[in-house]
Parts: sequence; structure tokens; C-alpha cells
Amino acid sequence: MDVSLASAWAALGGEPGLLPRVSTVVREGALPARLPVRELARACVGVCALAAAELGARRAGLTEVPRVRVDDGAVATAFVSERHLLIDGRAPVAFAPLSRFWRTADGWVRTHANYPHHRERLLSALGLPEGDATAVGAALAERSSLEIEETVYAAGGLAVALRTPEQWAAHDQAAAVAAGPLVEHDRTDTAHARVTPHSDAPGAAAMAAVSASPSGAPLMPAAGVRVLDLTRVIAGPVATRTLALLGADVLRVDPPGTPELPDQHIDTGFGKRSTALDLTRAADRRVFEELLAGADVVVTGYRPGALDRFGLSPQALLARRPGLVVAQLSAWGPYGPWAGRRGFDSLVQVATGIAVVEGSAERPGALPAQALDHGTGYLLAAAVLRSLTEGSADGHGRVVRLSLARTAAWLLESAARRGEGLRGEDRRGEALRAGGGEGGAFDGVEGLLAERDSPVGRLRYALPPVSFEGGPGDWARPPGPWGVDEARWG
Repeated sequence: MDVSLASAWAALGGEPGLLPRVSTVVREGALPARLPVRELARACVGVCALAAAELGARRAGLTEVPRVRVDDGAVATAFVSERHLLIDGRAPVAFAPLSRFWRTADGWVRTHANYPHHRERLLSALGLPEGDATAVGAALAERSSLEIEETVYAAGGLAVALRTPEQWAAHDQAAAVAAGPLVEHDRTDTAHARVTPHSDAPGAAAMAAVSASPSGAPLMPAAGVRVLDLTRVIAGPVATRTLALLGADVLRVDPPGTPELPDQHIDTGFGKRSTALDLTRAADRRVFEELLAGADVVVTGYRPGALDRFGLSPQALLARRPGLVVAQLSAWGPYGPWAGRRGFDSLVQVATGIAVVEGSAERPGALPAQALDHGTGYLLAAAVLRSLTEGSADGHGRVVRLSLARTAAWLLESAARRGEGLRGEDRRGEALRAGGGEGGAFDGVEGLLAERDSPVGRLRYALPPVSFEGGPGDWARPPGPWGVDEARWG
């Protein structure tokens, strides 16, 4: 399957006749890579905006779906939003010192140790009570890549051996991932989905005003939709940040003992509120069940099965809340021997061979952005929006599943179809033939960033790339501190 707006829209079950509503502004130099990263980013954001416009038209009673505009510059800027974020003039912390590539006895591994508990498990697996980069490097240099991968994972840490695309294709997990669709979506037997905003929700009045007067407030397709956000890191929070942009009441819920990285939370926290609940405590569990009783969407970003013990499998959720939309995100996919493993964008790039394609087996490289995270995040938001549109017609709930590894397979498969090593800049003609417009070179972020005050300080941040006629141009609220909001709907 090629990386394109049409293939992504088809994967979402969208009506092909809506694709002409999308126009593209091509920016040469945006997200340069050997793989078609710019096309992937454009497609993911484009289908998200089209799904939003489709839902907005349905709920506001418009006679046609608003036109969508996808600007490569805005998309590229948003895909590296963490690099543009400033908090009172301070740039955020990116990767921790022990999150990097390392030489091994027979190749390379990449580790991820941004979170304190992952750092501790990595050091424990290596037999290092404490350790800096020098000590870790010396320990890893003595072992084979696959031995490190298995030893660190067995200890609950994260390390992945560098593989070529061919080596990954021969792996059982690659076969399991390739066997599934880009977007897995199922209609449930349970019905009674709510198709109108909650009467007490702030966005309901805005939707009513738009329905009556298209020239009034921005069209907010998800106004009044209540979203329980059980995601972490980047991909899931990007999805729920996008739903918040579109008017949803998004409440992020985390366990109190594992806070999100502060700068990461700020970057992905726009438009949302954040609370902490310990689901092992009866009182907090009762609060969560009350939230679930009023939810329209639940988005999870934990390993498949990790939340089942709390009664949060799709089946258990839908049994208690018929008509719910359940969206699941994972690193390696819901099936196969690695389904239960932790993972991050950088590690999926290494395992699947992307790091070899973008560099070499002797010196691995990386994509110009955490494109698997961001791309999958926008696809996940699009899947939720399309589920809401479909549910408004038939009243049934939906379960959708996406993974970083499946998005990576989409990217690699497209590159193989087009010719391995073909650079994104050489594919400008195809984008233009597909309905894009020439926008000139991508030479800066002027007009693509904004500033505002927030509870966490003065922020400079990337504006959202999801754009359609009459839609919102910025989030209604800035991010606040992690876990401080009341556990209730707004």
C-alpha cells in the first residue's frame, strides 16, 4: 500500500468521493529523508482534517463537507513540535543521556531511558548499580546486540538491536504486523451511542451556534464529546490533543506514581485537562467508573492487555458503556510475540530497518522527526472521528487499533514500491499531480508558531496542522501542570 492520502482514507473506511475536498500546499525541503516521510506526514494530517470536516458537516447540518487544506510547512513544524516549544524561553529536555545508539560486539543497539524507571531497569540488566554513558558503553560493547535486547527486556527495560529491513521482514513480529491493516476497526454489537453533544458541555452551545450561523464561532466537530485519555509519551497524546483542538472535552488520567515527563506533557497537553487516579484504590476506581459512565471515547496507549486487570479491555468497557468508541494504540501491534513489549518511536525505527535505510548498517540514522509517533497519532484521531461519524448514523460503538510498527511497515512498503533510496524531494511531481499546489521551499516557521501565557509559564509552540474551512486555528486552552485537575467532566 502506497503512502498517500487516498490509501490512508481507504484504510479509515472513508468515502472516496470526499478526497477532492483536500488540497495540498507542497513545500520543498520539508521533512527531508530517504523514505517518503513528507508524504506520510501529509497523508496522516490530511485524513485527520478530512475526518474532522466530515464529522463537522454531519453534526452541524452542512450541505457539503468543508474544504481541507494541508500545508507541508505546518505539518513539518507540528511533527517536530517538541523542538519548537519554549517554556519561559527555555528549550525542553529531549532524549536523556542513556537514550541513544550504542556499539555492541557485533553491531548496534538503541536504548530508551528517558523515564527514571526505565533507566533503573537498563542499569540493573547490565549489572550497573549506577552508571554514566562511559560505563554503559563499556558494558554493551562486550555483548551481542540480540543478547542485550533480550536481557534488557527481561528486566523491564528497553533496548532494541539494529536490523535491516530484510532482517525485520524475517522476524515473526514483522509477519504479525504485516498481516493486519493499517487501521483495524470493528463495529460492535452494542448500540445506544450518543450522537449529540452533552447539554451541559461547554462545546454544545458552540456547536449549536455554528449550526445556526456558519459565519459565527469556529466549526468544532467534536464539541461536547467526552474523551478519557489513557495515553502517554507522544502518539496517543498527539491524538487526544487533536481531539481537544476540535472541541472535545479531553481528560487525561494517569497513575499517580508514574508522572509524565514535564516538558513532554506540556507539548502534548494543549486543550486538555490532567488528573491522577490510582485504580488499585477503591475510591479512585469509583471515580473512574463515574467518568466512564459519561464518556463517549476512551483512548488507550499502554501495551495490549496491560489495562485488562482494571476491566479496561475493549470488551469490558463496551459491556459497561454500550456505544463507546475505544481506540487502542501500541508500539508493536496487538498480535505476535512482541505484542506485550514496551516500545517507542526511536526503537521501532531501529527494529524495522528504518534506521539502516536512513543511515547504514555501519552508522544508523533516524527519520527527521518522530514521524511514527506523530503520524500514528493523527491517524488515531482520524479513526476516532470517523467512528463518531459512523456511530452517529447507526448508534453502534467502534473499536479501532493502530500501532507504530504498522505505520513503519506502511512507510517501508511504500518506499519499496517507489524504489528504495528514492528521496522525498524527488517526488514533488507526484504530489502536484495528486491535487497539490506549489507553495515554494520550506525555509522557516514564520506564521506557524504562536505564543501565550499558561499555568506553566510563557509558551512558544507549534500551531496545529489540522486545517479545514471554518475550523479552529488554535487550542482553546493552554496546557497546565500534570495531574492537578479535578477528576470530573468539564
